[in-house]
Amino acid sequence: MLVHHLLSKGVCITEIYDETQEIVERWDNTFAQNISAEIKEAVYYSQFKWHMFSYEQQNCLKMEEARRAFDSIEKSEVYVMYQNSPEILRCKNANGLESSDFDREQDIYIFDVDYTWTYVHTHEEMCGPYFYTMNRESDINQLSISNNQ
Repeated sequence: MLVHHLLSKGVCITEIYDETQEIVERWDNTFAQNISAEIKEAVYYSQFKWHMFSYEQQNCLKMEEARRAFDSIEKSEVYVMYQNSPEILRCKNANGLESSDFDREQDIYIFDVDYTWTYVHTHEEMCGPYFYTMNRESDINQLSISNNQ
């Protein structure tokens, strides 16, 4: 269903199978690099990577601020992955993607191919969505300020 919706928005999709493990490992090594193994275990990171956000181990935008940040950021080429899925989608011509495109999805991670930001939509109504950028505080604060104007 999601693939058909994305295609209808003009997104070019490539399904990735062979590089999945490398992409997931790079996501982990990039976005959770400062989270210790002990904390990962304590927040059940292996169950859901997004627990690092819900347990507030990463400073990120949440809920409507996260949605606005995702909607406004450059998205020419992104990866789309689900928690524990053997498949990842590489999406080109993705600037038209909006947070609402993923509202029916569960435990989905969208991130740019340079691994500078990630947007996560969870299966929990009270958790997320989350938006995290590698440029940390300055970008999060700037996105938060521009979202409130």
